[in-house]
Order: sequence, then C-alpha cells, then structure tokens
Amino acid sequence: MRERKRLDELLGIEHPILMAPMFLISNSKMVIAALESGCTAAFPALNYRTNQELRKAILEIREACNKPFGVNLIVNKSNLKYKSQLKVLLDLEVDYIITSLGNPRNVINACKPKGIKVFCDVTDAKYAKKVELLGADALIAVNSEAGGHCGALSANDIIHQLLKETSLPIISAGGVTSKKDINQMLEWGAAGVSIGSIFIATNESDVSLEYKNAVVQYGSKDIVKSTKLTGSALTVINTPFVQKIGTKPNFLEWLINHSPVLKKYAKLFLAWRGINKVKKSAFKASYKSVWCAGPSIESVNSIRSVKEIIRDLID
Repeated sequence: MRERKRLDELLGIEHPILMAPMFLISNSKMVIAALESGCTAAFPALNYRTNQELRKAILEIREACNKPFGVNLIVNKSNLKYKSQLKVLLDLEVDYIITSLGNPRNVINACKPKGIKVFCDVTDAKYAKKVELLGADALIAVNSEAGGHCGALSANDIIHQLLKETSLPIISAGGVTSKKDINQMLEWGAAGVSIGSIFIATNESDVSLEYKNAVVQYGSKDIVKSTKLTGSALTVINTPFVQKIGTKPNFLEWLINHSPVLKKYAKLFLAWRGINKVKKSAFKASYKSVWCAGPSIESVNSIRSVKEIIRDLID
C-alpha cells in the first residue's frame, strides 16, 4: 500500500481544495483567483475552441501565478480533439490532467515520463482499481451530489469503498459548500475536495447573468437528473423548459440509443446535441435555457467573487 497523501501535500498548495473543471464555465480568471487563494483549480480543454486558444489560456495562467493547476480532458471518442489537446498539455507540461469518460491508459503513459500527474474521474471501485493499475496518481470520486455528470453513490459510500479497494489519494467531488463539509470529507478519509457549482455565480465567470441568477434563486430541490440531453445522467436546474421537454429520452431516442447498429453513432449524436443545447443556454438566455448545476447551489445566496467564496470555505 502506497502512502495516501492529502491533496495539499500532493501538489504543494495551502488548502486541499480543487476548483472543479466546469464545462463552459471555468476560465483563466477563475483559475488564477483560486490559485492566488492557496487552492488548485482545473478547467476543461473543451472550453477553448482551438488548440491555440487552449495554449494561450495555459500560458496566461502561468504568467499570472506560478501555482499548480490542471486541465480536464475527455478521453473517449466523443472528443474529436482529444489527441491534439493532449499534445498541447504535454508540450506545455501542465501540472496534472484530469481524465473523464474513457480509458486513460494513453494519457497516463504519455504523462509519466514528463512527471505530469493524472487524476481520474471515477464513480465506483471497479473502475478505480483499473486506473490504479494503469498508474493513475489520484482518484476524483464523483458522488451523487456532483453537478454535471454525477455518480450513483453518496460521498460517504464512495470514499469508504475506494479506501477499501484502492491505495490512491481520493478527491471527493460533489456536495461540498462549507468548511464543515470539507472537514467531514477529510475525516472520512478523502485527500481533498473538488468543488464546482458554487463557483458558477461569480464575478469572474463569463456565463450569462440569467444563469448566475438562476443559481442564486433555485435550490437543491430544483436539481433534477436528465438522461435526455446527452444520454448520460446530467444534473440540471428544473426550469419550466426542462419540465416541458422532460428528463428522459422519448421512445424513438431510447430505441436509437439501444440499437446494436446505431448505438455507437447515437451516443455521439446525443452528446453533440446535448452539449450544443447547454452551450447556447450558458451565454444567452432564452425560454429554452438548460442550466447545469449541482444540489450545492442551495448555499448560493448572491453573486460574489471566487476569492470571497474560498475565504468562506477555509475560514
């Protein structure tokens, strides 16, 4: 059994807090604010349209702050830019990569010689044991309270399951809104926490004011899981439009997605269609808005700065 380091020890930061990579939301301003507050942060590579823009964002963060940060990389076939994005991350030798939705073998093998750490999103022990054997450096334990693509297990259950079945540091993702929550996760055995949804309604975020106000106005009871948008369970705010379209695929969508012949292409199409719908909603409000968020928005009462929120988390 290897030593299970805490996140702050693993990265050499002040606090065991990772500002989670949020699709469309995370940007360089948010990352810099988190780094300057003694935390680490990551952003999705897909938040940048071109590899040139991705490279520019990494260099901008580096120039502003010399603290460790990471990039989230989708490693399955739905990310057509996967290989070229990985090349950028390897060339610039980012501090760590967070892999999602696929087999991280190639990423881990490419990162090891350069000393780049790889953290893998997991939702159960079965997959966690696989990525540990591949050489992952830590696990992002995505629980049922996470925003976006969530897991099925509670934070307590998945942390204890991974403690029993693996020897990697466990970063708990989902449901953290306060210092009390952080202390609870650490007490259960987590190495740190990954926090996302409470940072949507921040001054540094570039999403629409309507999206930010929705995070403030709605609460945990307004979060629903939709499998209609991308084919996988995605947590969204239950707006009137979401209520109108429903949260489950209609019969035709279900049939296509389960067809042995069409399944492969259906998943790609559903992911593409869902991502485009969410993308349009994030920056331009309309009656068709679909806003991703987790139950932790219950604690968001106003639009504030990233640094103010982190100060509350560590005080």
